[in-house]
Amino acid sequence: MNYKVSEEMCVMEKLGILTDAAKYDVACTSSGVDRKGSGSGMGNTVAGGICHSFSADGRCISLLKILFTNECIYDCKYCINRKSNDVVRTSFTPDEVCELTMGFYKRNYIEGLFLSSGILYNPDFTMELIYQTLYKLRREHRFQGYIHVKAIPGADPFLIQKTGLLADRMSVNLELPTAEGLSRLAPNKHRKNILAPMRQIQNGIVSSKNEIVLYKNAPRFVPAGQSTQLIVGATPENDYQLMTVAESLYEKFELKRVFYSAFVNVNEDKELPALPGGPPLLREHRLYQADWLLRFYGFKAGELLSEERPNFNILLDPKADWALRHLEIFPVEVNRADYQLLLRIPGIGVKSAQRIVMARRNGFLSFLDLKKIGVVLKRALYFITCNGRMMYNTKIEEDYITRNLLTVKEKLPFDKDGITYKQLSLFDDVGFTMQPDIIDTHKAVLGQM
Repeated sequence: MNYKVSEEMCVMEKLGILTDAAKYDVACTSSGVDRKGSGSGMGNTVAGGICHSFSADGRCISLLKILFTNECIYDCKYCINRKSNDVVRTSFTPDEVCELTMGFYKRNYIEGLFLSSGILYNPDFTMELIYQTLYKLRREHRFQGYIHVKAIPGADPFLIQKTGLLADRMSVNLELPTAEGLSRLAPNKHRKNILAPMRQIQNGIVSSKNEIVLYKNAPRFVPAGQSTQLIVGATPENDYQLMTVAESLYEKFELKRVFYSAFVNVNEDKELPALPGGPPLLREHRLYQADWLLRFYGFKAGELLSEERPNFNILLDPKADWALRHLEIFPVEVNRADYQLLLRIPGIGVKSAQRIVMARRNGFLSFLDLKKIGVVLKRALYFITCNGRMMYNTKIEEDYITRNLLTVKEKLPFDKDGITYKQLSLFDDVGFTMQPDIIDTHKAVLGQM
């Protein structure tokens, strides 16, 4: 397949444009699959993270995250790369993506690739280029590291199937939580076209797992699962609606992750909301906290929010807010509570709950024991007893506990004056001087870049 690519730009100039164009897509993660190098190729993948190297702000810095092209036939009102925008356009070739990936890998900058794309000509044409790129990386360059790519809605299912046999993870961005919002802000996209490849990927993963049980050397299809992205604040849906959609995606499509992206107004358009306070970063943060509760703590969206109470508390994290609304079950005796109840206590996480269950087999636990285990007592002390006693003389009253919890500063990835961390740059030593903006840095802090 041949197509014209701008020959006026060198690869590094294209890289500067297409990495910047990819920053609004947060639906990527660097974990979920193990694959040892075979000895005949280059690289490997580790489930706990592609490499065990994280920056001081908690960000995994091992993925080369780029768009194949910022050309696009669609005119989504929220997208910087929409066809009606006057921006510099460029595209990589499959060989250029391979050259960059292998070059950065050999310099130990990355351990994997996240490849998204605008829609060049049509979905099939774009998906074919993505497939060609992965084929060259895997077969010609023998690259065995982590690869995450986008499945293009509307593309031939056969192309998605072929690509999924070469990728570790695939994602299809839902973008907006309702069909109405999608119709208004992304008139060229349709909910049915987005859900179809999601279902195909889900079915392909299940079939692949069944084949591997029967045939050990059967090819693996998207072994790290699939993810998606929801834009927060571009349309008027409340937090309850967003969490209900996310919960449904987890249950119906078995997604590994739903990512939330605070809406950044990069276009002048009457259909887009005004954001006098900037992107809704705190709201996005609360959604991520609640999403964690859905996936690991056994909560349901209907427990955290309701139609009568549709948005999260700005001042308190969702778990503490839930506990304050259910004080009738507290205080909980940690030496007798079952695992699921322990998970619902503020200050007790998954690891500390597991440690409590294991440690109390050997005897009763004290508050000192809980501290050693990793329980955050400055939060948990209002909700627990050890051997029938509370840590301090504490009132089980909502106002009293709320005031005390608010005096314990929550660790947010940003503060009222802006971002408190500096993002590392993949290109620091090759002459790039572009500084990260507030959105880049926020995503870095949350480990989404």
